Amino acid sequence: MSHQSEAELENNLIKQLTGLGYKQVQIKDEQTLLSNLKSQLETFNNTSFSKNEFEAILNNLAKGSIFEKAKKLKDRFQLNRDNGDVFYVQFFNNENWTKNLFQVTNQITQEGTYKNRYDVTILINGLPLIQIELKRKGLELKEAFNQICRYKRHSFWTNYSLFNYVQLFVISNGVNTKYYSNNPLAALTFKQTFFWADKHNKNIKDLTDFSTEFLNTSQLGKFLSQYIVLNETHKILMALRPYQYYATEAIVEHVKTTEENGYIWHTTGSGKTLTSFKASQIIMDLPEVHKVVFVVDRKDLDYQTMKEFNSFKKDSVDVTDNTKSLVSQFADDTKLILTTIQKLNNAISPGRYQNSMNHLKNKNIVFIFDECHRSQFGDTHKKITDYFNNSQLFGFTGTPIFADNASKNDLGKRTTKDLFNTCLHKYVITDAIRDQNVLKFGIEYIGKYKQNSNTYIDIDVEAIDTKEVLDSPKRLEKIADYIIQHHDQKTHNRTYSALFAVSSIDNLITYYDIFKKKKEAGEHSLRIATIFTYGANEEDEEATGSLPDTENKAAEPQTVYKLNHTREKLEEYIQDYNKMYGTGFSTKDSKQFENYFKDISKRLKEREKVIFNEDDRLDILLVVNMFLTGFDAKKVDTLYVDKNLKHHGLIQAYSRTNRILNEQKSQGNIVAFRNLKQATDNAIALFSNKNAKEDIFVPEYETIAQKFSEAFIELLKIAPTVKSVDTLPSEDEELAFVTAFRKLIRIKNVLASFADFDWDDLPMSEQAFENYKSKYVDIYSKVKNEHQKEKTSILDDVDFELELIHRDEINVAYILKLVAKLKQAKETDKEQQKKAILELLGGEVELRSKRELIEQFIEENLPHIEDVDLIQDEFEKFWREQKVLALHKLCEEEHLDEVQFKNLIDAYLYSGQEPIRNEVFNCLESRPSVLKARTIGERIISKMKEFVETFEIGMVS
Repeated sequence: MSHQSEAELENNLIKQLTGLGYKQVQIKDEQTLLSNLKSQLETFNNTSFSKNEFEAILNNLAKGSIFEKAKKLKDRFQLNRDNGDVFYVQFFNNENWTKNLFQVTNQITQEGTYKNRYDVTILINGLPLIQIELKRKGLELKEAFNQICRYKRHSFWTNYSLFNYVQLFVISNGVNTKYYSNNPLAALTFKQTFFWADKHNKNIKDLTDFSTEFLNTSQLGKFLSQYIVLNETHKILMALRPYQYYATEAIVEHVKTTEENGYIWHTTGSGKTLTSFKASQIIMDLPEVHKVVFVVDRKDLDYQTMKEFNSFKKDSVDVTDNTKSLVSQFADDTKLILTTIQKLNNAISPGRYQNSMNHLKNKNIVFIFDECHRSQFGDTHKKITDYFNNSQLFGFTGTPIFADNASKNDLGKRTTKDLFNTCLHKYVITDAIRDQNVLKFGIEYIGKYKQNSNTYIDIDVEAIDTKEVLDSPKRLEKIADYIIQHHDQKTHNRTYSALFAVSSIDNLITYYDIFKKKKEAGEHSLRIATIFTYGANEEDEEATGSLPDTENKAAEPQTVYKLNHTREKLEEYIQDYNKMYGTGFSTKDSKQFENYFKDISKRLKEREKVIFNEDDRLDILLVVNMFLTGFDAKKVDTLYVDKNLKHHGLIQAYSRTNRILNEQKSQGNIVAFRNLKQATDNAIALFSNKNAKEDIFVPEYETIAQKFSEAFIELLKIAPTVKSVDTLPSEDEELAFVTAFRKLIRIKNVLASFADFDWDDLPMSEQAFENYKSKYVDIYSKVKNEHQKEKTSILDDVDFELELIHRDEINVAYILKLVAKLKQAKETDKEQQKKAILELLGGEVELRSKRELIEQFIEENLPHIEDVDLIQDEFEKFWREQKVLALHKLCEEEHLDEVQFKNLIDAYLYSGQEPIRNEVFNCLESRPSVLKARTIGERIISKMKEFVETFEIGMVS
């Protein structure tokens, strides 16, 4: 039975959308798109525009980035009419979304760098706001995603950049359908595409069902109006996922129709801050609500949540520095307040602020509690409900308190349900992993201890679970050695960072000093920092489910000497940090300490930015409790654990590692130096179900190795030898090879994170893998070059997942390290080492274009360098000289003005957007004839890209 064709999918979709209230319109090119926009805007605004007026509107629409256009869409444009009047042009009706004008069209053609035809476009008031790309059934959905990326690069920016007004992309092969928000290419990843679902988290994958549920004009209009958040910090659009949408809707409906409380159970890492922000934003606009108060517990979380809230909407939150400021906010017209539970408790306590607060007792105030299992299990819950007669309380938690994990306090054992009544929406860890919204965990339990000077034995950790053994400096040093040995393996050669959770400040100090001593001895070069609250002394939180409020917890009995000792040690460690990063923090006052915390937080979080300088990276952060909850950083992938955890504390800590980022980050790594297996199994059973382990954990090493063997057998059926790849008879066989080897790459990526990984366990040698990989890269290079010539290929839409074959350690900096070793090598070894360097250059995509020049440097320059430490400086000098020579040669060959062409290259490097031919022609000494213009323009652009690939991409300063 043949698959349904792409054309059939397209026609059926258009027919369905017209049945859902869309008007079908024929728009085949740029001119008809503009004509339709003019007529739709005139109808929508109930007016008509002259040619000059419409040109002014187009000029306004053309300006700005994707983010700025999204803001412009919801705003009005002040048009100065021909007769001198002022008219405010509306582009989208946010308040009454059903009043917008919905159209559907297909096969719009635009020509930029290349001519592209888009499948199905949804126009609202004439602007393209939804772009749908289809692939026939049986093809990977990612092919549609990659196609949209090409459209963004090649043609979306033409014709007044109207397609940069797209808010959502929809990709489908009929069977699977996903959506995602429009953003610059650097901010896009297939990992951030989502299935729509019903309120019970059942995914709606079929295109017909998706269109009925999501693309009907009422639902789509509402989603565009209320459920796309503009993140001001990163200047990106964020489309809510279905569970976030249903949770927000449930809270808003609860406020409108009841006086009861409620809570949201969304697993850690699923984006509760975004959900709570959107709920707060909608609720504060309800006329019956006096104020919305967002309440957090700990000071460190206060800072992060404030930053997140303000990132969604600039200055949406006024941070309260003290209780007096909070009381002032209660009295003024601030609709949304962010505060801590401690300051709120002070404000409503009898005494100083009573007169200022009394007028609020009967006001309708909605309280939203972030991570409510931390902030609502003292007596404050009762104080709030007793004080505010007309309040509603809503809690967010990733790990609710049940009877099994409740701890006793003065008010007895209480659960989340006791405090907040109804669970309004639930999205548990198994849901999130199934939807690929968080990663699975790969857990290794390490229990090897040195018995005497010659042997190692495996001991069940529980058998030696005594404080004396667990705190033994010898044991701690053994663990430090293990981390030093395996950290690069766990973090893809320090591409990611790790947290190290330890049981007490005393042990933390011991660990830090061990790492420091070993670094000074040249045993490692890891960048390690620490933070703890020296006053409260976060000590011995063993075997508890909670991660306590370190800000309020009373200090345990201790001598002044011990307190001074821990503070002095922290001050010493902060000075190490200052020396490493050129900062100036201290423990001398609370503000400086808070700024130290903020800097660590920022350093870990901002690693995911494209422009992050790797010199600023932090490899391992040693903590007792801080950063183990409420902290999200996508570039943290590993948690080392030497402390007892259970219940929600365990899930919270583990979940620091499993944020989705890209293909390379395949799981969150947990390395446990204690026997936490039973505690882990119990926690999983409590927060999902007892049979969920297979869904949540990466399989054991042996199981994955077996999968590799099976995939290798399939590869051999297609290409029995490396040489046979060269003689594959057609692109169909090449596609089969690419798909089969890509599967091997994916499995190897997971295997390599295990400490036990050894090529001897696999049926394929490392050299064979590298040889096949080289052929894989050859096919990618061929497809890339042919695509530039506009040759159609079935391989065009294949994602080669280069991030999995490009090892970050094998970059120019790594090659220079090998060159330094080559310089110091014995004469008998030099030829072999040089050959190995050249083979590496041939196997890495970004380095192939640099191979000839690096080889020239080794042959001509290296023999004349006396000091190995000067190799990098000499190489950079050589590279600059070669770059100047290459640019001069290119410009001479093509008769280009060198200054203008250099500016064109700089613009390309900055924007990532290929120049159009007219920009190239402006650099020429004389404009080519019409017949030759296309060929010359494409040739120069191709040479420009080769120049950039050789001299710019992959270079490090």
